[in-house]
Amino acid sequence: ARPARRLPPALPLADLTAAEAETARARLGIPADAVREADARHPLTLHLLAGIRAAEVTAGRPGRDEVFAAHLDLLCLRAAVRIAAACADAGGARVHGPGVRRLAARVAGRVHEAARRALGPGQGQLDRAAFEELFPWRTGWASAVLTEGLLVPAGPGYRFAHEELSDWIQAGHLDVPTALGLLVHGPAVPGLPVPRHRIGPVLEALRRLAPDPLRRELIALVDRLNRFAEEEEQEEEQEEETGQATDRVWWAARLLRETLLRAPDARPHLPVLHALAEHVARAGPGEFGGWFWNRLRLPEPDRLDLLRRLLPADPAEAVPGDRYLDAAARRLARDPQRAQPLLCAWFTDGRRLRGRPGATVATAAQALLHTHRGLAPDDLTEALVTAAHPRADELLAVLAEEEPSALCRAVDRWAHDERPERRVAAAAYGLATAPHVRTPTDRELLRRAARALLARPADATLHGSALAILLRDPHVRGRYLPDALACFRDPEPGSRLPAEALVAALPVLPDPDEVFAALRARADGEVVRALAALTTPGLARRAGDLVREHLARHPGDAPHAAFFVDRRLDQGPAAASVVRPLVLDLLLGAPAVVRAELALVLAAPGGEASHPLRGDLADTLLREEADPQVLDVFLGAVAAGASARPEDRTRELLRRTGRQLLRAPGGPAVFERRTVELARAEPAFGALVARWLVTAEAEAAALLGPSARRTVETLSRAAADVT
Repeated sequence: ARPARRLPPALPLADLTAAEAETARARLGIPADAVREADARHPLTLHLLAGIRAAEVTAGRPGRDEVFAAHLDLLCLRAAVRIAAACADAGGARVHGPGVRRLAARVAGRVHEAARRALGPGQGQLDRAAFEELFPWRTGWASAVLTEGLLVPAGPGYRFAHEELSDWIQAGHLDVPTALGLLVHGPAVPGLPVPRHRIGPVLEALRRLAPDPLRRELIALVDRLNRFAEEEEQEEEQEEETGQATDRVWWAARLLRETLLRAPDARPHLPVLHALAEHVARAGPGEFGGWFWNRLRLPEPDRLDLLRRLLPADPAEAVPGDRYLDAAARRLARDPQRAQPLLCAWFTDGRRLRGRPGATVATAAQALLHTHRGLAPDDLTEALVTAAHPRADELLAVLAEEEPSALCRAVDRWAHDERPERRVAAAAYGLATAPHVRTPTDRELLRRAARALLARPADATLHGSALAILLRDPHVRGRYLPDALACFRDPEPGSRLPAEALVAALPVLPDPDEVFAALRARADGEVVRALAALTTPGLARRAGDLVREHLARHPGDAPHAAFFVDRRLDQGPAAASVVRPLVLDLLLGAPAVVRAELALVLAAPGGEASHPLRGDLADTLLREEADPQVLDVFLGAVAAGASARPEDRTRELLRRTGRQLLRAPGGPAVFERRTVELARAEPAFGALVARWLVTAEAEAAALLGPSARRTVETLSRAAADVT
């Protein structure tokens, strides 16, 4: 270890570990219950207590303050005995009993006076003249205090043998407001600054203040730090003044930090900590990094609430491990059962994090819980379901896929819970988990949970989900299929079986006719979207026929049919045998509302696997379509996907759409108006159109009028200026 800057060489010695303290007590002959628990690992307390017990003072269970006071009394008494003996040897009267005690009191008085004088220069030492005035050599006082180790020679003067004991004695003679005025609050004074290693007496004096005065002093230090931060932003200060201000900042921050860290219970200081958190949020961590907040003696709810307040102050360039997010992660790793519910409370905090686009306190909590999900997965699921927040639902949905065993256990617990909201969660997350289950144990848990839900007539609204879970189970699928079909055809209010569950069962059923009949009878948008999951050729063909039939009766469900087509296109060439005839039929014979929805899909970039078939079908639409409204929708989708599509392809689609609109009644006006609107709304498309006007001027002039071309060029120049 190395001392901080501007401090003398030192090896900091913190409290001993529990094992080290036990070894030290054994070597010093101190019983385990002979010292107060709060100070049982304090090295100097143990060392001095051993000397006190050696003098046969063994009553009580003292703490640090009592041990220091007893040690001082003992040394003063021993020094008094030596002084009395020296006096007798010199021919004076012998001093006994009460006389020695009175002499010890005089020694103690001079020791305190020595401590007071040592405060004066600020160096913590007593010069030789002051020492000899208080402890004359000729009367044996100097020899007595030096022999007993009350003071020791140090350079040209003397100091107390133990610096911490010296701080403790001197603190009783320190006027806190005066000291803080000199060090922090008041104007800079000429002369050498107070050495930073003399912080001990000030800290000890602060520790002795009553709660209300201490709180006022600490709040004043926070306020001073705020003013220092404001002054630092101003660039008018002289170099000399800046150095003095830096010293005062150090004293304010270090006094505040060490006082709070040494508090045996930091709860009374929560107003101070809240104010400090606000300061950190404005000025940055400084002396108050994540480690500081983790070392405070606080209950976990208060600590994690403070870390939540601090999280947006994490510097973007912070070294991993030093951030407040890392401090929260350490609390989570240390006690996940306690920390998980507290982190779930962060889900309502939408403040943004510095330097991380899109990240908020809420998403950070999600990420923490997800990253450390393996620490206590069962407790995590309980914390999330108790939170009853959309972000908790999102994380549970992820866990259903990544940790299905934990979710299966949770679903089983919730299904047997007497609380209705837990049984609702069992139905929802059992359904989400079922597709990801791989082990017999997990299947058995879901099976038992689903049966428990079905066994409650009052939970009729959950029966559809319960049957859907059982349809995923190969061991009982056949037994529950009739009930599932009945629930799908004629559900009780709110209990309809999800169409997705029936569709998922189709590939493994020996006879799918009954299921297709049920799907056809109850066909709606949900059914149409669910059918997109079928990839087996025979089943996929029947699904396409069902979609075509349904759309003929219900053209208002065109958005769902478009979803079906888009999903099947992304499955690649294997879907061509079903998708091509379906889309061609719709493009040539369906109402405009249906063709417009298909135009949105065919003009979208889509996945790479869909490009050949999507492009062929888009070419067909551009060749056959004559309705300006449909072409308008197609052009909008072309513009929206410009940044994700090769420029040559976007330009070709733009050119062909324009030519097709030129042949439609009112089409030229639509093309000009929409091209300008889309160039303004979609920067990538606007830049592409501007380049097209330059590289293919004649072609562009044939499709766009002068006014539209000038507007696009103006928009392009404005965008370039902004960039």
